[in-house]
Amino acid sequence: MDDHGVHTPDRADYPDLAAPVGRAVRDDASSLGVLVCGSGLGICMAANKIRGVRAAAAWNTESARLARAHNNANVICMGERLIPEADAIPILDAFLGATFEDGRHGIRIDKLTKLEAAESDSTGNVGS
Repeated sequence: MDDHGVHTPDRADYPDLAAPVGRAVRDDASSLGVLVCGSGLGICMAANKIRGVRAAAAWNTESARLARAHNNANVICMGERLIPEADAIPILDAFLGATFEDGRHGIRIDKLTKLEAAESDSTGNVGS
């Protein structure tokens, strides 16, 4: 487990935190990432800029489970201002405990992968 978190009270910018986590997940297909910011939204947007990352903002156990089971999310993003502290671990457990169901969901993930590749090819952005 790699910890790319902030360990001081100093302000941090979510792109600076999302990038190393996203790259670590991209480079190790068997790994998953966990990101937290105020809302969970900005850090999710930043993580999804890394090619190969499928980050999902989860706000309850069902959204976390579905992110893995249906969307094959490899990064979960949570908002510390929006999720009560007592709910954060059950949400994370739901994400980590779920498995990708493939089937019709796999077809959609393949389309996402092709879309990502087509966009990076047409813009020159390699997502790293």
